[in-house]
Amino acid sequence: MNSFWNELKKPIMVLAPMADVTDPAYRKLIAQTGRPDVTWTEFVSADGLYATRERKLMKDEENPLVRDFLYTEGERPIVAQIFGSNPETIAYASKLAAELGFDGVDINMGCPDKTIEKQGAGAGMMKHPEDASAIIRAAKESGLPVSVKTRIGYSKNEMDTWLPILLKEDLAALTVHLRTRKEMSSVPAHWELAPRIVELRNEHAPDTLVLGNGDVKDLIDARTKASESGLDGIMLGRAIFGNPWLFTGRDITEVTQEEKLGALLALARNFDEMRPKKSFHILKKHFKAFVAGWPGAAELRGTLMETNSLDELVAVLGK
Repeated sequence: MNSFWNELKKPIMVLAPMADVTDPAYRKLIAQTGRPDVTWTEFVSADGLYATRERKLMKDEENPLVRDFLYTEGERPIVAQIFGSNPETIAYASKLAAELGFDGVDINMGCPDKTIEKQGAGAGMMKHPEDASAIIRAAKESGLPVSVKTRIGYSKNEMDTWLPILLKEDLAALTVHLRTRKEMSSVPAHWELAPRIVELRNEHAPDTLVLGNGDVKDLIDARTKASESGLDGIMLGRAIFGNPWLFTGRDITEVTQEEKLGALLALARNFDEMRPKKSFHILKKHFKAFVAGWPGAAELRGTLMETNSLDELVAVLGK
């Protein structure tokens, strides 16, 4: 099917979904600072969305799961990422994403969280590959282009058996994290395997875009990996910490102290505007990333860690 994916210039540079990191507050800042080619939301439980379907719209009493689907027009094209192992709830969540105006829907089949795996979702889907096709077909009922994010295997490299199952479902895009679930982040990503992903795509689904993910340092590194592997694009994750300028290609060492503190303050204000509010503590994981690289940064960071509200943070930064 024709979609926004077909109109993107290669190599495609996209923002990874990261729980409690790429939330609506940080994504808004990233969009204003240096927008990627495609943005993903944090992943949201399809089962949870279905269970709370009576509160699906943003009313006075908001559904906290739908809150994670908040986005700004500046983030487009934006993809709603969901997880689950029940075709009925996946179909519902995908149709909700379409109703909320998303450009695409992505199914997480790689998250190593044990709670999610017990549901047969995330990386647990690799243990039940027979269910993957039904899940993808259910998501397609939304009419949105469907993509999948997964890994090279569960306990070992299973690309040659696992990826064809996904590719045969005519996905718009497939993102592969180049580690197994067992490896987590304990070893370097296996970028030497990326050309094989391209070969499998060419064999099973020539029209599906394939993207790689894992240990990508910056935009230069991403473009190099895309060129060397033949992948259509690269997904960047941890490199976004403290660096909303990532997709501009700007060297983070050239970003001034004033710019970093200004960006942190803008992020905090975005975060404070979220309703209902998430715990201020979640915001603190950004402090170490933004407040670093100049004399006295450690002391300032320590003081910021003691704050518990936007007003307290503003008082410390003096803005």
